[in-house]
Amino acid sequence: MTTRHFALGRRDEERVVPLELLLDVVFVLAISQCTALMVEEGSWAGLASGLVILAVLWRGWTGFAWLTSSVDPNSIAVRLVIFAAMGSFVVMALAIPRAFGDLATEFVVSYAAIRLIHMTLGYFASRDDAEFRSTVQRNAIGGGIAVVLLALGTVIDGPAGYACWILAVLADFLVAATFSRVEWRLVAGHFAERHALIMIIALGESILAIGIGAKIADVTAPTLALALVGVALVASLWWTYFDGVSVEAEHRLVAATPGREQNGLARLAYSLLHLPMVAGDVLLALGIKYSIAHPDHPLEPYAAGAFFGGLAMYLLGNVAFGWQMTGRLNVLRLVVALVLVALIPVGANIPAAASLIVATAIMVMLVAAQRMTRQVTSADAA
Repeated sequence: MTTRHFALGRRDEERVVPLELLLDVVFVLAISQCTALMVEEGSWAGLASGLVILAVLWRGWTGFAWLTSSVDPNSIAVRLVIFAAMGSFVVMALAIPRAFGDLATEFVVSYAAIRLIHMTLGYFASRDDAEFRSTVQRNAIGGGIAVVLLALGTVIDGPAGYACWILAVLADFLVAATFSRVEWRLVAGHFAERHALIMIIALGESILAIGIGAKIADVTAPTLALALVGVALVASLWWTYFDGVSVEAEHRLVAATPGREQNGLARLAYSLLHLPMVAGDVLLALGIKYSIAHPDHPLEPYAAGAFFGGLAMYLLGNVAFGWQMTGRLNVLRLVVALVLVALIPVGANIPAAASLIVATAIMVMLVAAQRMTRQVTSADAA
């Protein structure tokens, strides 16, 4: 294969290509495995383990979101490299349920492979661009530190091993936040679309949870009714992201000056602040599954924390994202997030079906109130 296949090829279109969607489908498997791990562990520690693993996965995915927003993914070399990364993501996903056990080494080696693949593609893509290559090299620092700490965590037993994994995640994010990626050649519209699609994938995990919960409960008329309540809850989350906020954010990102300003917004608002929204969706899926599978029983304390806490985490991430990109603080959503946190102990003492209904009612009323406020504001402006 000639070197021209590895030269930096700037994207000539902003739309997401099918190969990128295929990589995102692999991420669906990884998200589902995180939820399965939390359910199997059935504890607060299990929730923490799932979130740490999700953060590691997220760093792997965001690396390719950045790279394919700069490098043309339609070249043969890039396609082959992304297929290789997909294989590593699949191995990681399959190892997730035992990532803190006998498959820890397989999980870490697969993650190391993903970061190495990412770095190698960036190296060849930047061979004629010294500034871009320096950014790729700095980005590799965070990946290297993370891999070393993850590897240490696999050989150290007990809390110290878990601490190594947490430090790996924090160090990787810190390095990403420290380097502004001034030289990164970002296609802003494409970058925003990639994150919007991953939000849909995360919300889809809750839809899957509805189906799994209904299967466990045995499908009856009450189960079907409760499933519709779950769909309404997922729809309300979709509404809070896609009805206004994501569109305004994309326009702000596209309009930002390329370089430090645009890349800084992309790093903070998308690479960092989308993680709590995705994590909140994953936690919520656990609570929805439990609520539909066991509607007459109270949520276990950890499940109540995942359900109401996941909703709150999603809203807090949504508020921070909107504030960063629009300059407006959505006080109502912030208040609702705090109310949801206060409902965690309540959820552990009322039937799970009631928790699902209450949460859905709150979110639907939030969406309706904000929609009416926007209409009134638009009418006054006219």
